[in-house]
Amino acid sequence: MNDAPHDHAPLILAGPTASGKTALALALAEHLPIEIISVDSALVYRGMDIGTAKPSAEELARVPHHLIDIIDPAESYNAARFVADTQRLSGEIRARGRLPLLVGGTMLYIKALLDGLDDIPSASPEVRAMLDARALAEGWPALHAELARVDPLTAARLPPNDAQRIQRALEVWHTAGRPISDFQRRHRADADSTEPSAPAGLLLALEPTHRAWLHERINLRFTQMMDQGLIEEVQRLRQRPDLHLGLASIRCVGYRQVWEALDQGLDPHDPKVRADMAQRGAAATRQLAKRQITWLRSMPWRHVLPCDQGIDVDALVHLIKKNA
Repeated sequence: MNDAPHDHAPLILAGPTASGKTALALALAEHLPIEIISVDSALVYRGMDIGTAKPSAEELARVPHHLIDIIDPAESYNAARFVADTQRLSGEIRARGRLPLLVGGTMLYIKALLDGLDDIPSASPEVRAMLDARALAEGWPALHAELARVDPLTAARLPPNDAQRIQRALEVWHTAGRPISDFQRRHRADADSTEPSAPAGLLLALEPTHRAWLHERINLRFTQMMDQGLIEEVQRLRQRPDLHLGLASIRCVGYRQVWEALDQGLDPHDPKVRADMAQRGAAATRQLAKRQITWLRSMPWRHVLPCDQGIDVDALVHLIKKNA
């Protein structure tokens, strides 16, 4: 492979959930000296395996993987930490004469890596704990109402139960004394002041030609997760007193829907309850996939791979060698 001029340019395989990223990455690893860096905000959590569709032990053994099972569900992980970890790991992997392949669907992490981070204050554990406590006592709609008073621009684009983003916006307000929309507006102005250009590296985007293909896979995957023990996995997590719906880990798609049903005292063994959990979990996953595809389509320089049409792995290997 030609190390110059793209020596440190990222090679990214992105796509919506259930689009086949893991399978394609493993296929590429049969032809290239790859180590995989996970770009997934859910795979970082230990003990959350079924609902995150974590690669199996056999898959993890076939190719070196990074940024999987690195923190406890009670801990937090963010884009800034991802960028720092990825830059460090990429250097270490290249020093071994291998190729770092970033694989995943957390688009915020990819954006931070490609565009850089906004100059927004980092999270304060004290402020976050205070907001978590208030959310448990008052509910996220009450905190959304507070956000509407101090940062109406941000509140207007967030639903009242978007706990993760409401919490982050209020963190910035309490930490910096300024709304997060001020920082984001300045970042957009800086970006608009120059001609947009493709970032260095190669962004491979798995995208379905027909959305119905992806929806069918999502529905099937969630049903399989239920059969594999997702409910029991969530029940084990709920036994821990330090875990609750205010945490980013428990708000992961699938976990949240099952947790809420269990909080309501519903019988998870009732077929109707299971069917409802599966339906709501799959619906939330489809919404996530829609947002992921929308983000990918905003990147005109991406190299589109039609995941429902079959991928020519040999041609893709040739493309990667040209760019790596």
